[in-house]
Amino acid sequence: MSRNGPLALIFHAVFVVFMVAPIVVVCWVAFTPEGFLSIPITSFSLRWFRALAAYPEFVHAFGVSLWLGALSSCVALLFAVPAALAISRYRFRGRDALSALFLSPLMIPHVVLGIAFLRFFTSVGIGGTFAALVIAHVVVVFPFALRLTLAAATGMDRSIEMAAVSLGADGWTMFRRVTLPAILPGIVSGWMLAFIQSFDDLTMTVFLATPGTETLPVRMFLYIQDNIDPLVTSVSASVIAITMTVLIVLDRVYGLDRVLTAKGGDAGR
Repeated sequence: MSRNGPLALIFHAVFVVFMVAPIVVVCWVAFTPEGFLSIPITSFSLRWFRALAAYPEFVHAFGVSLWLGALSSCVALLFAVPAALAISRYRFRGRDALSALFLSPLMIPHVVLGIAFLRFFTSVGIGGTFAALVIAHVVVVFPFALRLTLAAATGMDRSIEMAAVSLGADGWTMFRRVTLPAILPGIVSGWMLAFIQSFDDLTMTVFLATPGTETLPVRMFLYIQDNIDPLVTSVSASVIAITMTVLIVLDRVYGLDRVLTAKGGDAGR
């Protein structure tokens, strides 16, 4: 096993500091008792966490973001799983063009997508609705769900499917008992990545959200346009704490290594 040299260790240390420093600063400022943004803080206070109770729109926006991310990710997977199985197993005319079409939202700036979706949804009469948000987010997160599901489907050992067929399993039984468990880590990884992308999107969503369908990033963006205080940092710190809790629980229950590597499960080996 090769060992990292001093230069590699320094690079890794700088990279970790670069990635973690913004999170530490945001969480640090969230505990300030002052009415303005400052570092270092004079003492630790929960003032701005208590102030969140006076802004129920942040809680509502957080709920909208969770529901929107979960729903759009699940809908995207309904299309991503059959698409990944078809692309990974069959050779047909237009296969590469179809793959490029599925991944094309990754190449289009979200500003362009936001304006295009706004004009389209307004013309068909669903502008400003939650359904329009879900459709737009499904288009944006679909490539993320597809890529990880496709990686799991491509790496799956198909001999176990042939063994299931030779033992009399029909198509649905083979998919439910063999194929699905084998590609489940890729599906879970794709869902998580799609959910994160949906939850974090601001550039496109700001064109489509209305006062009743504001997501958390949009609500925070609108707030900091008129206010300069640490309230937004307390919102960010709360979201970070919730995220860390979910990751710890997921690691204990399922294992983050299985989720993030997107490799086939035991059924595929």
